[in-house]
Amino acid sequence: MTGTSTTGGRKRRLRDRLPVRLRHHWKPAATLGVGLVTMVAFLGDVRISPYVTSTSRVEADAITDNITGTVGLYDTSASHTIQLTYQQTDFEKMMKEFEEDGTKDYIKADLVVDGVYLNDVGIRLKGNSTLMSLRGDQGKQGRQGEQGERGEQGPQGGAEAGPPGEAAGQEDQAEQGRQGGGRGGGMVQYDLSAEKPEELPWLVKIDEYVEGRAYQGEREISLRPGSNGQVPLNEALSLSLTDTSGQKAERYAFTSVEVNDRPAATRLMVENPDTDYGDEAGDGNAVLYKARAGSSFAYQGDDPSKYESSFKQLNKKGSQDLEPVMKLIKWVENASDEEFARDLDQYVDVESLAAYVATQNLLLNFDDMAGPGKNYLLRYDLDTKKFTVLGWDYNLTFSGDATAGPDDSTGMGGGMPGGGEGGDGQQPSGAPEGMPEGMPEGLPEGAEMPQGGPGAAGGEGQERGGPGGGAAEHPLKTRFLESDAFDEVYLAAYKKLYQEFYASGTAAKEVKTIAEQARAAGAGSEELDTAVSQLTGTVTDRAAALAKDEQVTG
Repeated sequence: MTGTSTTGGRKRRLRDRLPVRLRHHWKPAATLGVGLVTMVAFLGDVRISPYVTSTSRVEADAITDNITGTVGLYDTSASHTIQLTYQQTDFEKMMKEFEEDGTKDYIKADLVVDGVYLNDVGIRLKGNSTLMSLRGDQGKQGRQGEQGERGEQGPQGGAEAGPPGEAAGQEDQAEQGRQGGGRGGGMVQYDLSAEKPEELPWLVKIDEYVEGRAYQGEREISLRPGSNGQVPLNEALSLSLTDTSGQKAERYAFTSVEVNDRPAATRLMVENPDTDYGDEAGDGNAVLYKARAGSSFAYQGDDPSKYESSFKQLNKKGSQDLEPVMKLIKWVENASDEEFARDLDQYVDVESLAAYVATQNLLLNFDDMAGPGKNYLLRYDLDTKKFTVLGWDYNLTFSGDATAGPDDSTGMGGGMPGGGEGGDGQQPSGAPEGMPEGMPEGLPEGAEMPQGGPGAAGGEGQERGGPGGGAAEHPLKTRFLESDAFDEVYLAAYKKLYQEFYASGTAAKEVKTIAEQARAAGAGSEELDTAVSQLTGTVTDRAAALAKDEQVTG
């Protein structure tokens, strides 16, 4: 009788080939597999967004070497000095690349800030329109699509992806539409030269080549356009007033800047919105998004990545994404007027939005969230699930019509009836000859043109800063101002801020204080005196005009 082998001849059953542990728990595993197959079959075309949480409220890259120094970097009562030293060959290579194709790479430099030495920081040119004088004919032709004009440089000098609108260099708009020195409506073009590096707009990155390093908790310092007599007093004034009102604003101070033993120049240094700024803006539990120049606030579908060309996420990368911005845009675009009035407070902190919009009007900011460069930040509170709007880049404040009231636009139309003209039908004082009505010369590449073009006749939408009269618009701001439901909260914020800025005399006092700070940093000159006089005149005219407005004082 022949027996059947139990070892060699018979094939092992499938279950015998599975690990013992899996055999013991095959039912849950099988159920999971069936569930996954079902999900793929029925939800294959649906985007699933995972909800990711973090164990840390603050997710910035860790600062492991925080150099404290002895003087507060943005202490406006102290004297400040900055010295930059680099290899001339590195500088020449950097300038050549910028002149040829607009690339803005970092180079190594040694930094001495207020007597404290830091080796191997990174420095690069900052901005675009302001830098055009460095590129000669190539720059003035406004070439688009170049690497250095599409985004800010990444950690190793590589360019981050960005839209053509990023060419506007949010930090500096319009080539000749500069608010140099805080002139009241006057504009200036900076005549920059590689022969005077102490006058160039620079971004100083403390940790570019030394990971984890910071100076007093700061990783980036922005040296703003304008030097000596053209140092931007208006920007300093705007930052100061915004801060005193309790709204978030970048810190600043005037400083003396020397580069490679060149003569010193007086500059305004400003805190640059970055990862740490984003965490501080929300006490560690908010996400901060920066609108890119020329950005769109239009719904582009339910994929957050579609919005990366319009918004840059500054913090909490990895645990959060652009989905909250996407949802806000979708709602603003699709909500009826009734729904917008009823439900705005479910998406946005209405009182803070009212304060932001009122502030931009009071400061005569040509280029806020509705301006050509779309200069604003969106802060999303992870606790309340609501947005607030923050301002930044105030170099085009105190320009335009000083008589503009709370219902007038200070954007593309300058708040001037008929679009771009003052009440007497004239251009703002100091505007370049031949400048199109209501528009600074040299609009940033990628910046949106207002519907109807410059100088378009005011019509529907002109009221309350709407899109008429050649004014640019932003859907959130425009709908907020056009809705009667928010008249009370907006005017309440406007009246309060008017009292704090102008009726109290704070703005006039701050002009004097800021002028003294600039002079202490070495900017004393007849040109500076003229700039101070013009800014003082604008502030005085603004205060007087608003004092006569019954909407503001009644």
